[in-house]
Amino acid sequence: MTQLESKGTADAPSRTLRGSLGVTAIVFMVVAAASPLTVVGGAAPLGILIGNGAGFPSLYAISAVILLFFSVGLAAMTRHVPRPGAFFTYIGYGLGRPSGLAAAWTAMLTYTTIQVSVYGYIGYLLEITVVSLGGPDLAWWLYALAVVGLVGILGYRHIDLSSKVLGVLLVAEVAIVLALVAAVMIDGGPEGLSAAPFEPANVLSGSPGVGLMFAIAAFIGFEATAIFRDEARDPDRTIPRATYVAVIGIGVFYTLASWGLVMAWGPGGIMEAAADPGTLMLRTVAIYLGSVGEIIVNVLLLTSMFACVLSFHNVLTRYQHAMSSAGVLPDRLAGVHARHLSPHASSVAQTVTAAVLTAVFAVLNLDPLLQVFTWFAGVATLAIALLMAVTSIAVIVYFARNRADRRVWNTVVAPALGFVGLLASAVIIVVYFPIMVGDMDATGAPTFGAVTWSLLALVAAFPVFGYVQAAWIRRRRPAAYAKLTDAIAG
Repeated sequence: MTQLESKGTADAPSRTLRGSLGVTAIVFMVVAAASPLTVVGGAAPLGILIGNGAGFPSLYAISAVILLFFSVGLAAMTRHVPRPGAFFTYIGYGLGRPSGLAAAWTAMLTYTTIQVSVYGYIGYLLEITVVSLGGPDLAWWLYALAVVGLVGILGYRHIDLSSKVLGVLLVAEVAIVLALVAAVMIDGGPEGLSAAPFEPANVLSGSPGVGLMFAIAAFIGFEATAIFRDEARDPDRTIPRATYVAVIGIGVFYTLASWGLVMAWGPGGIMEAAADPGTLMLRTVAIYLGSVGEIIVNVLLLTSMFACVLSFHNVLTRYQHAMSSAGVLPDRLAGVHARHLSPHASSVAQTVTAAVLTAVFAVLNLDPLLQVFTWFAGVATLAIALLMAVTSIAVIVYFARNRADRRVWNTVVAPALGFVGLLASAVIIVVYFPIMVGDMDATGAPTFGAVTWSLLALVAAFPVFGYVQAAWIRRRRPAAYAKLTDAIAG
């Protein structure tokens, strides 16, 4: 039974989150953020179309290996840093308070942009679904705003409610994807089953950097297991186990599911089939699971995206709660609801943020799929790759300094391998960024134009703001800087 460390009142709300989430519940929360059906039905078709075609499934396996190395160091830190702030806490402990605060703002950028990108996609799907059923043709952003409101209601309440909702939706969407893969394997596909997606020629075809962006984006959220530390039943055991289960499970599932998607059309026919990426999954299911399966997947694709934004909402509210407790966001955001035991003020703030951003995209008349989803998923992926790379360095520095854990593999070798892989991934994503956002010159060749530079500037601006804020707090608010020290630097 969940309880507060000290009960809050309306006048003096508790500031400490407490709970009894086990490995399964936390894995449901973070894997739902990865949104299996959204990835397989939404992101994978785009990764195939504008990425590396039939070779795209291999990039999930490559990403999983890189992130597994990263997870080893992350798990080691969770046992020695009793704080729920994850990235910014660990970087603060390893590289100092200013770097920790820069990481906090980078994480806020990551989760905010990935969340609003999915709001764009779910708005798009709701629009075409309603129209296909004979309903009114309303703008995508109206549907997106309605979802923002529903997510806000659930996020305001107890975390156990969100985890139960996410758990039911997650089981259903994983089951339907596995059913599709099984049907494809039984049928054999138009060209027969093969390992063609893993052949080097296919892996390196097209724009593998764009494909890698979509592959890494599919994992965003797994590392947030540490965010739920205060609400875990036995955090020193629960958090590391949940982290490993999440990254391995996500990697295996996405590799298998996207391989099945390629086999369903054949390596030679998948590019033509993916020309309409928004409906590729539904058309595939209609062929292999029939019209009933198509209806089920259409419904589950919508609920999958809902589960995704709900999970990211919960992660964001807890990041804001932790940052407020550290004294870098308004103090009110650190409050915990006396009855729901949730960071309710932070939840309201995040709901308003998502609504405002959606309204801005509507005013700018951005395409919900090719601009809102693709652009901001790209920003989030680049930011998270850099953030995890820096975290890997922080792990090495932290344990080299205090010798709290002398396991070389866990504290040096694995984090170093993770750093190399993540940094290389970030460089590749930047190189291919113009292709991803469709930034072309007069001849139609990709170029680092205004859109590319504007989006990349966001990734640079947020950590810079964190360093500036840290310097300002240290000079103008010494007491708050001491509070920051306690929160993210031990």
